[in-house]
Amino acid sequence: MNYPNGKKGTIAKYARNKQSATPNQAFSNRGMTLEEDINETNRYYLETNKAIIHKKPTPVQIVKVNYPKRSAAVITEAYFKQASTTDYNGLYRNKYIDFEAKETKNKTLFPLANIHEHQLTHMHSIIDHGGICFLLIRFTFYQETYLLPAEKLFKHWDDKLKGGRKSIPYEQICLEGYKIPFQYQARIDYLAIIDKLYF
Repeated sequence: MNYPNGKKGTIAKYARNKQSATPNQAFSNRGMTLEEDINETNRYYLETNKAIIHKKPTPVQIVKVNYPKRSAAVITEAYFKQASTTDYNGLYRNKYIDFEAKETKNKTLFPLANIHEHQLTHMHSIIDHGGICFLLIRFTFYQETYLLPAEKLFKHWDDKLKGGRKSIPYEQICLEGYKIPFQYQARIDYLAIIDKLYF
């Protein structure tokens, strides 16, 4: 079986690799970025046939390419074709899933400047069409990851536009969001939260 990252693998091979890892080895990877943890989780979902969720490619317009060797090309100038929407999308239990992932080193709040207006517009469209949309936020200082439903994010964004806070306090995210415990296989098992919220 071939996967989007070009690697071959099977469920049996994945299970063997996981069985050989000790708990200490699995938790030693906690220093990884949120994106790496999500990508590993999505790989596990795909290999166990739980869901099909991928990182969206960023559309880039290549302008200049140098060919230092006949067999190699080096891109020397490129531009983003358009503003990106959100980081990940896919299918789970016949539902469209779409979400953005953000990390912050801030101990007390999540700055709304980390989200762009075109991303909020996109999230609104997903909700309007019956999809599931959310934000995954990692507070790196605490090594805690939270799922914040898009509807909760909209309220804070609207408040900001009316002259309110330009951030969401950490305590508020703890109250309104859903903490995702770190695990051995599905490191950031956000679908377990989705199951509780939507199914």
